[in-house]
Amino acid sequence: MNLFFKRLSLTGFAVALSTAGYAADLPAPVIEHIPEVPAVGGLYLRGDIGYKIYSDPTGSFQEPGASDLRFTGESLDNAWMIGVGVGYQFNRYLRADITLDYETPAEAKGYADCGTCSGLQSEEYADIDVWTTMVNAYIDLGTWNRITPYVGAGIGAAYVRTDNAVSINPGQADGVYRGTNGEWNFAWALMAGAEYAVNNNFSIDAGYRYKDLGDARTVVYDNVRTGQGRVHWEDLTAHEFRLGARYSFNSGFATPAPVVYQPQGPISSNF
Repeated sequence: MNLFFKRLSLTGFAVALSTAGYAADLPAPVIEHIPEVPAVGGLYLRGDIGYKIYSDPTGSFQEPGASDLRFTGESLDNAWMIGVGVGYQFNRYLRADITLDYETPAEAKGYADCGTCSGLQSEEYADIDVWTTMVNAYIDLGTWNRITPYVGAGIGAAYVRTDNAVSINPGQADGVYRGTNGEWNFAWALMAGAEYAVNNNFSIDAGYRYKDLGDARTVVYDNVRTGQGRVHWEDLTAHEFRLGARYSFNSGFATPAPVVYQPQGPISSNF
């Protein structure tokens, strides 16, 4: 009986030494960390501020039954904008939103030939401000270190309003356009930018947007014969540089569990 237990003890000791030697010969386990990726899907809210650089518009005085009086030297001051919106992230690469922007008044200026001003030109002024509502779609181009560049396009409507219009005639009384006129136009935009995810739900967006807002018209000029003459400011386009914030619901950055695997190595034996 004693001989049996001695053999059993020696066998167990040999197995233990063999197992320890096998473990010592195995390479260290490798842990593969999966990088963070944006979670897909989810409603988001956005807010933006920005600065608009207007291109020079085309200005003219138009009266039924008469030739248009074309302006020269037209310009339109730059302006600020503020906007809000709500959107949805459909997947990792596609999202869309609806936005409402207000663009502060910008002064339009041009010069027109004044037939009764001894060859001089009148100065034409008007303040133009704009409300726009647009449906926008974006393609996210991938995420690197929480930065996601994108491109997009939008269509919608612009409510373009003119106020404080006046015609300053050298040596004569100023022409007055009494009141404010507003009109709806078709509007469209192209945009590009990048988003930085600050945390799981909050991100900062910096972007550029080219915007076409249509035309603007003043109220009727008081002194024209037909009572229908007014100034048209056409081709209102702008370059917008925007900085915004976005809060996403049920989204953020998902970090999968690390993958652990044990490389195969030579098996040693102590027998």
